Amino acid sequence: PRDVAEAKRVLVRAIELGVTLIDTADSYGPRVSERLIGETLYPYPRGLVIATKGGYTCSGPNQWTPDGRPEHLREACDGSLARLRLERIDVYQLHCVDPKVPLAESIGALASLQSEGKIRHIGVSNFSVAQLELALGMVAVVSVQNRYNLRDRASEPVLRECERLGIPFLPWAPLGRAKDDAAERALGAVAARHKASPGQIAIAALLAESPMMLPIPGTSRVAHLEENVAAASIELTAKDRTELGLTN
Repeated sequence: PRDVAEAKRVLVRAIELGVTLIDTADSYGPRVSERLIGETLYPYPRGLVIATKGGYTCSGPNQWTPDGRPEHLREACDGSLARLRLERIDVYQLHCVDPKVPLAESIGALASLQSEGKIRHIGVSNFSVAQLELALGMVAVVSVQNRYNLRDRASEPVLRECERLGIPFLPWAPLGRAKDDAAERALGAVAARHKASPGQIAIAALLAESPMMLPIPGTSRVAHLEENVAAASIELTAKDRTELGLTN
């Protein structure tokens, strides 16, 4: 972050606001996000869940390559444990599927880390329904993190499968805006009625879309954090939901 002190204030304020889940990854920074969380919040307050991810290697500035090799995932997990100052990670997620590595090998590596006590729960990210089914045949999956917002609903089938199975769905990039000009105008109209920002309505819309939805908006500013958290208190009307194109 450009302002490290402000980023640390965001973390402290998140706890003050009652946030109980912080999602991160070894690739954020890279490794900077985990380090700042450990430096700022350790020892962690009771009830706080830290979820992190592994499965990418950096080959250059903003150049990330999937790496689902068991040896890499083990090394990545150990690095996350050290930076977060944890003996066990609450939720460790496979960040993506590596097309060069059989998915069963990557999931098997996480199962081994779980059996060793290094991770408590296993989550997955950027998965299809078929990939989720394969993983569920090997381990208990406690979360699925895919891109999902008002503009991009390509993961709708995955969301519905999570609903069927009772698995929390963590949409990344939840503040993605409406898909066209008409939808953007509708978003603005709903925001005006609630005296809220379009971003707040985007979060409220996801929360209204499914009981399994747990948006994870990212921010580096306290003011933006407070705005995001306040979105959880917005209750959309039937008219709002229709205008926003919600399916439920």
